[in-house]
Amino acid sequence: MDPTEKEEEKKVRERIRHKVNQVSSVSQSLLSPLQDHINFTLQKAYFKCAYECFDRTRTHAEISRCAETCSVPITNAQNHFDNEMSVFQERLNRSLVVCQDKFEAAKLQKTRNEAVTGLEQCVNQTVDDAVKTLPSLVSRMKKALSIPD
Repeated sequence: MDPTEKEEEKKVRERIRHKVNQVSSVSQSLLSPLQDHINFTLQKAYFKCAYECFDRTRTHAEISRCAETCSVPITNAQNHFDNEMSVFQERLNRSLVVCQDKFEAAKLQKTRNEAVTGLEQCVNQTVDDAVKTLPSLVSRMKKALSIPD
């Protein structure tokens, strides 16, 4: 590989890294209201509920059960959020692995520049597709968490 090809491949890899980081920044901006709802609204409700559990007329076991019941909404919401994001991340990772596999196969059949270009196109398409799914994912999670749009 000559120095020009090396430099071009380095530029392409940097563009790929930037494109993949785009998913992270878009998802953070779209998911921030959901995390805020879980971390603030539901957390606040949990503490208010748990505070009410502490009553001198209750036994220690009753207080514990009451506080545990108060934690159910926030635990369920966080688990739902984590599961949805895990599925999204797994899907994205599988698609990126397919791009890498195509790149490895292309290196054997085409010039290195063609293979790198194919890799970049595949990653761009994968990231664009992932970003397009985020609004519906957010909407679905808002509905599940009873957050108005």
